[in-house]
Amino acid sequence: MKRLLLALASAWFLSGCATIVGEKTQEVPIQTWPQGVRFVVQDETGRAVAEGVTPQTVSLLKSDGSYFGKKKYTLQLERAGYVPQTIPLELSPNLWYILGNIPLGGIPGWLIVDPFNGGMYKIKPARIYTQMNLVGARGG
Repeated sequence: MKRLLLALASAWFLSGCATIVGEKTQEVPIQTWPQGVRFVVQDETGRAVAEGVTPQTVSLLKSDGSYFGKKKYTLQLERAGYVPQTIPLELSPNLWYILGNIPLGGIPGWLIVDPFNGGMYKIKPARIYTQMNLVGARGG
């Protein structure tokens, strides 16, 4: 009986629904019109964490590993003859974090497990599709 109680208490204390269901990274497809646009994804420190040419899918970490340490990203797009674009990528709590911890008593998942893992966040927009504007073009 003591083992069962210890196992249940451990499971309750160590569980976080977003950690169980969510991932530490998120795949983000980057597409542009026209294709062949050079891109760089920078994190909150200004470090390039992904770069390439569209279309491409990048894998981005959702946490920096610190307590409630969600990452922050900006996507920079450039191509000769087109106006450069900078797109912020926002991270917000996902539904698994908000509601999924309720059946487990909430507190361990909300305040102990999920805030370190990053599985509690989702990156928005989840898919990037943007149209590049020609330099000097006028809207019609």
